[in-house]
Amino acid sequence: MTTEPAAALAEADALVLLQRGRLEIEGRLVDASNTTLRAEITLDGLTRRCVYKPVQGERPLWDFPDGTLAGREVSAYLVSQATGWDLVPPTILRDGPLGSGALQLWIDEPETAESLIGFVPAWDVPEGWLPVANARDEDGDAYALAHADDPRLARLAVFDAVINNADRKGGHVLYPATGSIHGVDHGVSFHVENKLRTVLWGWTGQQLIPEASDVLNGLLSRLDGPLGAALEEHLTITEVQHVRKRTRRLLRGGRFPNPPEDWPAIPWPPV
Repeated sequence: MTTEPAAALAEADALVLLQRGRLEIEGRLVDASNTTLRAEITLDGLTRRCVYKPVQGERPLWDFPDGTLAGREVSAYLVSQATGWDLVPPTILRDGPLGSGALQLWIDEPETAESLIGFVPAWDVPEGWLPVANARDEDGDAYALAHADDPRLARLAVFDAVINNADRKGGHVLYPATGSIHGVDHGVSFHVENKLRTVLWGWTGQQLIPEASDVLNGLLSRLDGPLGAALEEHLTITEVQHVRKRTRRLLRGGRFPNPPEDWPAIPWPPV
């Protein structure tokens, strides 16, 4: 049996492994609010780690229908796949030891990986970083929640606006050795009401990155075809319609969205 770095596995091969591999649970990720398990998955002598989120372990939420979070995780991957930005690790819905659930390829981060999001001293925001919010620690020292002005994060911010991500924490952004970034934990996305809640507000009101126009136009085309049909397997027809509406709104405005006025704009904890 061989174990290779997850980043070396092609997307198509990762999907086959997730779909057909044999699962062995390693343990539970205790910081997650819903049942989130790390597992090994093996097929034809190849082993990878993955994250398994069984539907039966989902905690009921007042604003999302019960038993739908796993499907929203898969939907986020499908939208990411359609953008071509490779923002979400391969994710599928399948049966596991605890029943049906979302299965996502585990992303390893090197020990030297540095986060592009975090709290920094308010008087020492790194050059090239964008402040988002002010805060103070227990001693009253001033800090700023900030993130890098990085095109990879900007892509993620556009993606989050499309899927209406209600929980983009700093800890939900991973930094693999490939130099790309990945967003994870998209179970509370795709609501029909504006629930965008994120730490990536540094570009508020600014023009979208140049590549966004072509990507969003391509996304609209796919939403009227196979992507829309695939999303309707996991979301309601109305929720898919609102994906189209948000995409058109982004294209029409050409700017990063403003924080909602009737909804907390930043998740807690932020990082």
